[in-house]
Amino acid sequence: MVHIQFSLRPRRVLCLPMTGVAMFWLAGCAESGSNPSQGTNNATTLTDAPQESDAHAEHAHPSEGPHHGDLVELGNEEFHAEVVHAEGGVVSVYILDSVAKAAVPIDATELTINIAHDGHAEQFKLPADRDASDPDSKSSRFSLKDEELASDLDSHDATARLVVTISGKSYSGKIAHSHGAEHNHDEAYK
Repeated sequence: MVHIQFSLRPRRVLCLPMTGVAMFWLAGCAESGSNPSQGTNNATTLTDAPQESDAHAEHAHPSEGPHHGDLVELGNEEFHAEVVHAEGGVVSVYILDSVAKAAVPIDATELTINIAHDGHAEQFKLPADRDASDPDSKSSRFSLKDEELASDLDSHDATARLVVTISGKSYSGKIAHSHGAEHNHDEAYK
């Protein structure tokens, strides 16, 4: 029996490369699990699973909501919220499905926007503002007429988060307003 002794320092240096070699060896063993002499193939076929790039291509990330507002991801894209500024300081938030296309009426009576800027924090409650197509006792739209909220959402140094409860689960998402020269405002909702 051969006994090899390493000092502590070289062992640390060899640990990472040895781990990498072991991982590649194990990966190679998993792919070459067939034994031609037995005539059976026990290897797992990795090509049957959706490739990450294919899955990502199937799921395009929307950049704008149906009302031309800023989108907020809720959960792991389980839902989206669309923040829309209308004339006169009206801020509306629409709850949308996972692809940010269709309205999702929920039973919440309000949602909250938390904003931090200029060293202080503010909280705004937006009450449910049922859309005409929403069923009774549910709303996909929440609105508040507040010039300060509209101004704060447009502020370059403000950070804002939306908080809403959907089917008993709390969701929170960062509101990232596009601070470009043109703002997307909903002219139809007044």
